[in-house]
Amino acid sequence: MKQIADLSLYESIKEVLHQARNKVYYTVNSSMVLAYWETGRLIVEHEQAGKRKAAYGKAVIKELSARLTGDFGPGYGEQALRNYRQFFLTFPIRASVRRELTWTHYRALIRVSNADARNYYLQEAAAQQWKVRTLERHIHTFYYERLLNSQDKKPIVQETIAAPIQPRDILKDPMVLEFLGLPSGIGYKEKDLEKAIISHIQHFMLELGKGFAFVGRQQHIRTENSDFFIDLVFYNILLKCYVLIDMKMGALTHQDIGQMDMYVRMYETFKRAPDDNPTIGIILCSEKDQAVAKFSVLQENKQLFATKYMLYLPTEEELQELVETDRNILEEAVAPYYTWPAPFPS
Repeated sequence: MKQIADLSLYESIKEVLHQARNKVYYTVNSSMVLAYWETGRLIVEHEQAGKRKAAYGKAVIKELSARLTGDFGPGYGEQALRNYRQFFLTFPIRASVRRELTWTHYRALIRVSNADARNYYLQEAAAQQWKVRTLERHIHTFYYERLLNSQDKKPIVQETIAAPIQPRDILKDPMVLEFLGLPSGIGYKEKDLEKAIISHIQHFMLELGKGFAFVGRQQHIRTENSDFFIDLVFYNILLKCYVLIDMKMGALTHQDIGQMDMYVRMYETFKRAPDDNPTIGIILCSEKDQAVAKFSVLQENKQLFATKYMLYLPTEEELQELVETDRNILEEAVAPYYTWPAPFPS
């Protein structure tokens, strides 16, 4: 009994100390981020006082670095001071600096040239509590651009604006699955892809988007005469609906679309609860036949999506080519009068 009491006391004290350390870390981190911002502001304002020649600026940075390093130790090298300067130039409004993020977060953010993308990453990293590695991966895999590709040419609006969230606000195309460790060429089967996704389910849900919860794999649906198995099933708490994923090797076909259309209709009949929004289906394929996407039921059915997956990090040129090709089709396919949730098409 004494051991149990002592253990309980120890755990209670341990929790208090952990909370105190976390609070101290947060306070110190927030203070240092603002200190770096102020340092950048002072450097920029000094430059704007009249002496803005490159040679002068370089000399000032060098002298500042030497003196600050002597007084405060490492952390004030010439490159660090240039980063602080860029930090202020990138986020000139002090109130826009999110204190939840570390300096390492901001060091990644100031290298994002697209202002809309940078603001999106800033808000999402703070709201979703992204670790630095998560933020860096999203930047390197063009997360924002892929999400924008699934919508329209307008910047992505944050959720603070009261507007009904729609599937395309969350889904991305293409999906980058380099973390699965599968070869990008031929040499694996659909079951290998499914197994790899299950082994990296957290990474996969992060790549899927926000609000996804894993329901099951190979989910069985039985009719009077047949048995069917859906590869992956998720529930999205933001869309308030089930999300079915069917994985296909090779290019998208009419048969793939027909099969997913059937799965979604069956799920609507046998699984969907009265308070759920309409089920959506995603065909995850290694190649998309644009003609099939344009002239099939995908053109009219707003609950079916075909998404290309890539097993490697795309280059900016590759992504741009995908964005332009898919966007042309999307602009023709998305009806302006469609609002979510819509009645399931008959």
